[in-house]
Amino acid sequence: MQLTDDAKATAQAWIDEHLTQLTEWHTHIWELAEPAWREYRSQRWYVERLREEGFEVEDGSGGMPTAFSARWSNGEGPTLLTYAEYDAVPGNNQAATTSESPREGLSRFAPGHTDPHSVLGISTLAGVLATKHAMTEHGIPGTLHYTGEPAEKMHGSKVVHGLRGYYDDADAIVSFHPFYMLPLCNTARWDTQCGAYYSKVYSFVCDHPETWQVSSADPNSPIPASHSAARAPGANVSLMQMYTASRTMLDSMLPATGGWSFSDAILTDGQATADNLPQRIARIQFSWRTPDIEMAEHVLAVLDRNAAAAAMMGHCEMEERWVARSRPGRTNHVMAETLYGNLEQVGAPSYGAEAVGVAQEIQRSLGLEPAERPFLAETEQLIEPQEAERLLREHMPAWQRNWTSDDYVEMSHYAPLVRFYVSRPALQSVEGQGPYPAWVMNALGGIPETIAPTILTAGKTVAGTFLDLLTRSELLAAAKAEFDERVAAEPSPALLPADFEAPIELPWPDYAGADDRRRW
Repeated sequence: MQLTDDAKATAQAWIDEHLTQLTEWHTHIWELAEPAWREYRSQRWYVERLREEGFEVEDGSGGMPTAFSARWSNGEGPTLLTYAEYDAVPGNNQAATTSESPREGLSRFAPGHTDPHSVLGISTLAGVLATKHAMTEHGIPGTLHYTGEPAEKMHGSKVVHGLRGYYDDADAIVSFHPFYMLPLCNTARWDTQCGAYYSKVYSFVCDHPETWQVSSADPNSPIPASHSAARAPGANVSLMQMYTASRTMLDSMLPATGGWSFSDAILTDGQATADNLPQRIARIQFSWRTPDIEMAEHVLAVLDRNAAAAAMMGHCEMEERWVARSRPGRTNHVMAETLYGNLEQVGAPSYGAEAVGVAQEIQRSLGLEPAERPFLAETEQLIEPQEAERLLREHMPAWQRNWTSDDYVEMSHYAPLVRFYVSRPALQSVEGQGPYPAWVMNALGGIPETIAPTILTAGKTVAGTFLDLLTRSELLAAAKAEFDERVAAEPSPALLPADFEAPIELPWPDYAGADDRRRW
């Protein structure tokens, strides 16, 4: 244990000494704020940083241009894995300021970091680099595997990395996310993991409008592309039929229980001309989150029927493209206990005078009286995994096993995994005023004084957990035994074929422009 304790002290000291640099790195990724599948500069920064730190890096792993896979080894020993995310969310542009304002030079509808994934990546990077330093200083053997996971908002890359074998040699995996929702704040998940997530794009293609109801009663019908002829309804009509039918049928998809959700997005292929011709292509993405696979399949059956009917109505062909199809997660109590022990040792984030001053300035900008302790109390408190589980179950039906959605679940089918949360800065609501506007939390996630405590706590927790697993072989053996027992008791094969490719070719939101002068 002395080796372990000494190594942890070395790793924690490294993070303390490099906190200013880590916070600057975070600001850089936060300002880039690139959306899913288009995180080119964010990914490039990680690739170059990791190579400078001595990692061997595969650029564009799994056939995904904005993914990476990095390894560093200090000799034969366990292989431990964690990862970065760095995708931002369209429509959430907010400057790192104490008032509502978009980042300079960009539309307010440009992407911004909401969760924020920027701090997810820099926190795990801090943990990995601190672990590497401690392994070198104390002669601890083993391999660190660090992956870049784009498009988390669409469960994009982890299913692909998994199918391609990138997680096969991992002995254990640590999955981090900034505080998501209570009671999951400064804790680890226990039994209730995230559930199933399906996402699919339906494309309606009107390639042969000339074959629509040709009539001898219409003197213009033989004329190719006549503007006076009856025109095919076209792709937009099919899309609208699909949208309205699917939204209308929500109550008929699943019972109104279990915390399932359904969302949609319309993709554009740049056809906004309103020409006097049938629209040739129209695409809509549906994503749904359910506690289990059976429920997800019921929704899929309804959508597939709706799509076939909508295509027929609009004189279109229909094309299908999976974006993601994720299984519910696997629990590992050994991993949860090991990580939470390290989180206890590190302690919850603490917001000092500078962070409090920032929060109070935000309150003033909203016309509120500044509070002495403006931050949500739970952000500075730990909660044991079993207690968080108990509180979580109070809000769920007894039959429901999983809750909410995140793509770490796919990784949990390849190796023992722990999912943990450290608070991001969030303000305590003022009685009678309702919740704060969304820009407040987004801004707090980008201001150095308020986001540094998250990096500090999460980075030290990752490093401590890794060093326990590297130096205490009995922990890793117990975690692996539990994993094998759970797999044997409840097999859960992958839901997509081994040759599934990420949908990078679809017209996802993107930036246009040169260098740092971007426009939306």
